[in-house]
Amino acid sequence: MTYQVYLTGDAVRDLEDVYDYIEFHDTLAQADYVLDEIEKVFLSLVSNPERGSYPGKLLALGMREFREVYFKPYRIIYRVLSEAVYVMVIAGGRRDMQALLQRRLLQA
Repeated sequence: MTYQVYLTGDAVRDLEDVYDYIEFHDTLAQADYVLDEIEKVFLSLVSNPERGSYPGKLLALGMREFREVYFKPYRIIYRVLSEAVYVMVIAGGRRDMQALLQRRLLQA
């Protein structure tokens, strides 16, 4: 089965923030590279969205509707509904994940 991958508005802003940060602190070429690699992760979800693991903080709450994959140090959290994958969060490892997950996923 082939899935459609969609980015939520929050995920689009996350991706823009990652790109802008890398471009400002490193180079445009590095920002383009990271964007390309994250897009490859999205493409991998088209055919195999079940490959992601359950986020530990959400699993501890009994929530199994979200999964995560990585392009280190970036964490991509998504939800599979029917034949669609919705990317909810794209966050670097330094983000306060508990607050982010609570704000974005638990209140959704």
